[in-house]
Amino acid sequence: MSNFFKNFVEDLKDEDTSIAADGTSSGEYSGTVDSGSYMLNALLSGSIYGGIPNNKITAFAGESATGKTFFVLGCVKAFLDANPDAGVMYFDTEAAVTKEMFTDRGIDTRRVIISEPQTIQQFRTSALKAIEMYQNTPEDKRPPFMFVLDSLGLLSTTKELEDISDGKETRDMTKAQVIKAAFRVLTLKLAKAGIPMLVTNHVYEVIGSYIPMKEMGGGTGLKYAASTIIFLSKKKERDATTKAITGAIVKCTTFKSRLSKENATAEVLLSYKNGLDKYYGLIELAIEAGLFQKNGSRILAGGKSVYAKNILANPEEYFIPEVMDALDKFAKEKYSYGTAGPEVAPEDIDTEEHA
Repeated sequence: MSNFFKNFVEDLKDEDTSIAADGTSSGEYSGTVDSGSYMLNALLSGSIYGGIPNNKITAFAGESATGKTFFVLGCVKAFLDANPDAGVMYFDTEAAVTKEMFTDRGIDTRRVIISEPQTIQQFRTSALKAIEMYQNTPEDKRPPFMFVLDSLGLLSTTKELEDISDGKETRDMTKAQVIKAAFRVLTLKLAKAGIPMLVTNHVYEVIGSYIPMKEMGGGTGLKYAASTIIFLSKKKERDATTKAITGAIVKCTTFKSRLSKENATAEVLLSYKNGLDKYYGLIELAIEAGLFQKNGSRILAGGKSVYAKNILANPEEYFIPEVMDALDKFAKEKYSYGTAGPEVAPEDIDTEEHA
């Protein structure tokens, strides 16, 4: 094959242009960050071993108290735990996060930078400056870096603050355009720098819609810029004995994704004490895959007939590596685009030596 096009690109001397076969610097996915939940990983990337795209924007949208901040804090912890030298720049627009919120979840606060922008313009300027400083650092000396914006919905605009100072009551009708302009600049720069960004946002009911539906606030800027958007809704989880509320079961629905199927759903358990439960939802997935069998109120797993609570109390006894690999194959078929191999047969799983 002729080297004409390869030489053509080299002669252009444009660092933003490359041959597709060599991979595009900003378009390629550079790995994933564990979300802290196997089911959420599957929903986000099509694999229980995957998670949040490393160099893309991922948004969690939901009504108040649906666990959006909990979700991103779980991702922050997983990111820092997996990368001992990594750091996070946390843009807190709600004045909601405290040092105790980080330390209670085992997050190393020495590696978290807190920024509290009031306006979209301040956020954009701070983020762009941080990206520039990061990229000006020699590549072999750059630690892994993550951005978190919590949340987009509470950011004002410069015009809105000026109007308030002048005593005006008018609403800033340019906010959506300002948000779109900010993400238009940030998206490509984040991808080129290899920095993942998590964004939380509020949703509202669409008034006058024929079909009841919800929409994110802030216009279409985040909708276009994000690689993945997950809508969250929840129901309360009670202790079986005391009936006290111990957390929330959060239903996650893929509104947009470039790695997995849209409109797919998964439920995860958000414990008020321990955060995201890593194994919640895998029992149901294993039954659906035919790896576990339902037997009345009990479950046949690993040659034993046990209650679901017994499996969740000691998950590693039942979710052995062979079962996890089989679940991953099934999750790829269920959540990924196209097909990812044959269906998993229970007889393909060797559980005898683990019984």
